[in-house]
Amino acid sequence: MAAKIFFSYSHQDEALRDRLEVQLTMLQRQGLIEVWHDRRMSPGTRLNFEIDRQLNEADVILLLISPDFLASDYCYKIEKSRALARHKNNEARLISVILRPCDWTHTELADFLVVPTDGRAITQWPDEDEAFLDVSNQIRRAVEELDLGQDSLDTHLWIEADMKATEPVEAKVSALPRSSNLRLKKSFTQADKDQFLDETFEHIAKYFEGSLNELCERNGGISHRLRQVNANLFQAKIYREGEEVASCTIFRGGAFGADAISYKEGTTEDTNSLNESLTVEHDDQSLYLKSMGFSMMGDGREDAKLSMAGASELYWSRLIAHLQ
Repeated sequence: MAAKIFFSYSHQDEALRDRLEVQLTMLQRQGLIEVWHDRRMSPGTRLNFEIDRQLNEADVILLLISPDFLASDYCYKIEKSRALARHKNNEARLISVILRPCDWTHTELADFLVVPTDGRAITQWPDEDEAFLDVSNQIRRAVEELDLGQDSLDTHLWIEADMKATEPVEAKVSALPRSSNLRLKKSFTQADKDQFLDETFEHIAKYFEGSLNELCERNGGISHRLRQVNANLFQAKIYREGEEVASCTIFRGGAFGADAISYKEGTTEDTNSLNESLTVEHDDQSLYLKSMGFSMMGDGREDAKLSMAGASELYWSRLIAHLQ
């Protein structure tokens, strides 16, 4: 029978949960898993009862870790505690998926191997699809180790025999077979794209500030200058022993349109030319950044769907390359 996967997550992370579920599609098609989360409940189902039942029946429990997960009393105190107990009793396999940077290393979860690889949060990967694939591969490995055999999947749909007789209607509703393919195509407005571009530009600026500070701290004789010229343009310079060795300008808008974030070698306020540019694109689930490809030409990543972190690293790599 297929391994039953239970998602424990904060609703603030629903978009990331959807993307993980997309990446798990092949496991579902191969009959290795069936997934469940609270969005699969039918109207009228008693929430806590059904969540508790599914959690106690799951073969694999995915904790989708983020600041909001840790801040949720229900996720952290109830679902996480029950998942740990079942894991320690060898009743289920617990897998913590680090979605966003947070203080998870100071929880009990730090005692167990987490995913993605090295505990690097999914949103910090240059290409989030690679992060989700890494998670999917490790879930596949865990499921294969469970070796559940070829029993009918229907055995996972029946309610425990000792369910109270006072709840027969609820049991009947929750036991109905259903498709796991319930995810809907998402649409994105121009306002969504503009906000994503604004947040990306702010993220790149902060990323450069943090990276430049760390570069100087680790390397003697290195100093830097980061100048925010206006709301849409900043400049970065790196010095070795007081002499400039690398510099760049990152800006929004310019001759190539307002819907782009561009990179130019050297410090300038001229936005009529560039060396690289990022635009906002989307698929049926999320927004992402697409590079013109100058920085990735020939390495097979020209069509990569970049996250904010991936876009930041792309531009940082161009700047730091002058010192490497």
